Amino acid sequence: MKIQGKLFMWLSLFLLVMACVYGLWSKEPAGTTALFLAFGLAIMVGFYLGFTARRVDAGAQDNKNADVADDAGELGFFSPHSWQPLALAIGGALAFTAIAVGWWLLYFSAPLVLIGVYGWVFEYYRGENRTQ
Repeated sequence: MKIQGKLFMWLSLFLLVMACVYGLWSKEPAGTTALFLAFGLAIMVGFYLGFTARRVDAGAQDNKNADVADDAGELGFFSPHSWQPLALAIGGALAFTAIAVGWWLLYFSAPLVLIGVYGWVFEYYRGENRTQ
């Protein structure tokens, strides 16, 4: 994680310089603001990765003599089947459609979003998947 933290810190420095150059040269506020916000995002990610790298063991990406196989292994648990993202996606699509069509559509999309989030969070606390 150390190398990723350094990469994002260098990226944030580059974005800061480019934001200053762009702002002075173009005098255009929207692009300058976007570049400064990108700088802020890059420095937050870089600080987080650098901060976390001090507290976890060194990974294979931090070893210059590591092979690709050294980073192999289990990455985590991923749900093999779930209908909850479908309900969440339909509810989210209706919610964003409400911005264009009318705010009344939020009355139909909010329950779908809430059902999707609730079902996704508590998916492994009930039913046949309770033991996983």
